[in-house]
Amino acid sequence: MDTNALAYMETFYMALADRTRLRLLNLMRDGEVCVCFFTEVLGESQPKISRHLAYLRNSELVRSRRDGKWMHYSIVEPADEGGKRVLDGVLAWLDEQTELRAERDKYKKVCCTPELLVQIARTPIDFLPASPAYDKVEWASDSSVLSSPPEPEREADHFLADTGHNEIEEFLL
Repeated sequence: MDTNALAYMETFYMALADRTRLRLLNLMRDGEVCVCFFTEVLGESQPKISRHLAYLRNSELVRSRRDGKWMHYSIVEPADEGGKRVLDGVLAWLDEQTELRAERDKYKKVCCTPELLVQIARTPIDFLPASPAYDKVEWASDSSVLSSPPEPEREADHFLADTGHNEIEEFLL
């Protein structure tokens, strides 16, 4: 009897044995998700979401990536073939649930709609192009291209261009 395999299986199944963790996995099925979106979509507190994400991370079902103050989570495919089959089956089963498909649709709306993101305090998503790339544009004298970069309208725009903040981030700071 392989006690390591049994211990892994026990941890793996216990991680799947919670409705909040299943809902989190459902939202991560298409890629990386920031904690702020989990709380918005699931309507749960940030401490509760973080606790369940830590459980999934400790069970090696998800990995985390820090981006400044933000933590992003994504599913890790199990190394074990049996674990892969079980996880694929769980995700397929979750996808059959109308309510859970609705949560994924809500996530796509929240994640991709700047107006809704303003409601999520200090979201890590950039809506405007970063200024360094903008500054590298060569301004031509051709009439189809601006002959010079547009002038900033406010002094705050200079600050935003220097720091890489976008206007929504600045509004939320």
